[in-house]
Amino acid sequence: MARSIEADWVSRFADEVIAEAERRAPGKTIVCASGLSPSGPIHLGNLREVMTPHLVADEIRRRGHDCEHIISWDDFDRFRKVPAGIDEAWNEHIGKPLTSVPAPPGSTYPNWAEHFKAAMAAALAELGVEYRGISQTQMYTSGAYREQILLAMRERARIDAILAQYRTKPKATKVITDADEAAAMEGSGAAGEDDGSAATGYFPYKPYCSVCDRDLTTVTSYDDDTTALSYTCVCGHAETVLLSEHDRGKLVWKVDWPMRWAYEGVVFEPSGVDHSSPGSSFVVGGQIIRDVFKADQPIGPMYAFVGISGMAKMSSSRGGVPTPGDALQIMEPPLLRWMYARRRPNQSFKIAFDQEVQRMYDEWDSLVRKVTEGTAQPADIAAYQRSIGTAAGPLPTTPRPLPYRTLASIVDITTGDEEQTLRILRDLDPDNPVTSLDEVRPRLDRAERWITTQVPAEQRTQVRENPDVDLLNSLSETERESLRILLGGLDEHWSLDGLTTLVYGVPKIQAGLTPDAKPTPELKTAQREFFALLYRLLVGRDTGPRLPTLLLAVGADRVRKLLTI
Repeated sequence: MARSIEADWVSRFADEVIAEAERRAPGKTIVCASGLSPSGPIHLGNLREVMTPHLVADEIRRRGHDCEHIISWDDFDRFRKVPAGIDEAWNEHIGKPLTSVPAPPGSTYPNWAEHFKAAMAAALAELGVEYRGISQTQMYTSGAYREQILLAMRERARIDAILAQYRTKPKATKVITDADEAAAMEGSGAAGEDDGSAATGYFPYKPYCSVCDRDLTTVTSYDDDTTALSYTCVCGHAETVLLSEHDRGKLVWKVDWPMRWAYEGVVFEPSGVDHSSPGSSFVVGGQIIRDVFKADQPIGPMYAFVGISGMAKMSSSRGGVPTPGDALQIMEPPLLRWMYARRRPNQSFKIAFDQEVQRMYDEWDSLVRKVTEGTAQPADIAAYQRSIGTAAGPLPTTPRPLPYRTLASIVDITTGDEEQTLRILRDLDPDNPVTSLDEVRPRLDRAERWITTQVPAEQRTQVRENPDVDLLNSLSETERESLRILLGGLDEHWSLDGLTTLVYGVPKIQAGLTPDAKPTPELKTAQREFFALLYRLLVGRDTGPRLPTLLLAVGADRVRKLLTI
C-alpha cells in the first residue's frame, strides 16, 4: 500500500508496534494478540477484540515484516451460567471448564467450547482473518505453563501486594453457596472476580476438583520446596497434589493474562474500555508482568462499545445476541470489515440490522465510486483497501454490485423467485442487462436473507391482485390525468433510469414544466402525493419500495391492470 494513503489509525499503530518490537527483540516475529471466551455466542462487540489486532498485524505484514496474530481461546475458563433456551439440567456443569461441559442440545461438537468456537472460526475465515488459535485447555493440561505457574506461586506474596493496592475491602474467606454456583460473571476478568484471596493466605492458582471437576475449591496450603498443594472443594472432596505435576487448574485471571503476555511475547493487544479503570486486569497485569514475569506489557488501545441497530430476533443468536455470523448473513465481508476499519478503536459505533443497513451499503458504494474516480481521501482509501482484502490477497466480491436497496426491493416483491428476479434485473438496464444471478451474488443472497430474517411480515410488500375499484372511482380529474401520463410513458421509459425520470416527471408535466425542471417546494408536495397514490393502488399502503423498482417488479401489463380506470 502506497505510503501516501496511510493517514489512518491502523498505520499509526503499525508504526508504533514495529518500533516497539524492534526495541524489545530486533528481528523476531512480531506478535499481536486477541482473547475470546467461547462461553456462549461470540458477538459483534467481541469481534472488535479480533479486528483491531488483525488490521494492525495485516498492515505490518503488508510492509514485509514477519508478524503473527494469535487468538487465545479461553476455553479453560469456568462455565458460569446456563443461557436462556438451554435445559436447566446444564446447571450441574456450572464451575467446570468450558471444554468439560456438554455441547448445547442438538450440537455435533464434542463440548460447549468447541460448539461456540466453531461459529466464530467460520466467520473469521469468511472475513479473511488469519490467526493462530491457542486453546488454553490444551496449554494448561499439557503442562506448557508449568514453570510460569510455579513462579507465580513462589511470587504469591509479591502478587498479593500488587493486588492489595487496589482492594477496597479487607480479605475474607469466600463462603461459596448455591447462589454463587449459579452466578454469571460475564467474560474472563469480569469485575468482582475472585483474585485468589482466602483466609488461609493468597494463592494465584485455582485447581479444578478431581472428583466433581468444578472450580469451587479453596487452596488451604502450599509448600514451595515440594510443590505440595492442598485444597478442599464444596463437594466435600479434599486432597493434596504436587503442583509440579498437576495440570487440572489455572492461574486466576489477573495473573493468567500477564503470564500469557510474557509467554507468547505479545507486543500488541487491545482491550475493552472496562479494563482501563484502576484495579482492572489490564492495569494490574502491567505491574505483574514487570515485577513477576520480568517482561514488558503489550501496547494497545482501549476499544469502545459496538452497538446494534434494530436487530430482529434471530434463532441462530440464542436470545438475540448478534454474532459475526449473523451479520455475515446480511452483509458481504468487505462491508463488515469496513465497519471496524474506518473508525478508531476508541470510537463507538453501531452495526445496523434494520433499514439502516441499506444506508450503510449506499455509503460503501459511494466510497467505492470515489476510490475508482480518484476523489477519495487518503484515510478513506486506506480503510477501503483494508476492507476488500488482506496481505494474503483480495476477498471475494460481487461482480456487479447493484444497490443493496434495489436488490432487497426485488426479492421482497418476488419472494425470492429466481426467474422473476432475473427478469426484473434484466429490465433495470436494457442496454447492459444482467444475464445471470451469479453476476449479482453474493450481494443478492445477503439482501434476500435480510428481507426474510429482519423485515417483519407486516412490512413486506404485497402487490395487489386486483385493482382497487373504489379508490379508482373516487379519484379527481387531476389524479386521473397523472395516471394517464404515467401509463402513456411506460413503454418508452421501461428501465430503472427511465422510470425514475417518468415518475418524478409526471407532476412537473401536469404543472406545465419540462421533466428536467428543478423541483420547487410545491412540486415536491405534488410528487409526494402522486407517489402515495401509486403505492395505495399498487400495494395498499402509503409507502413501499422505490417506485421505479416496484414498477419494474410488478411488470408493465400488471401495472396497467391496477392503474387503469
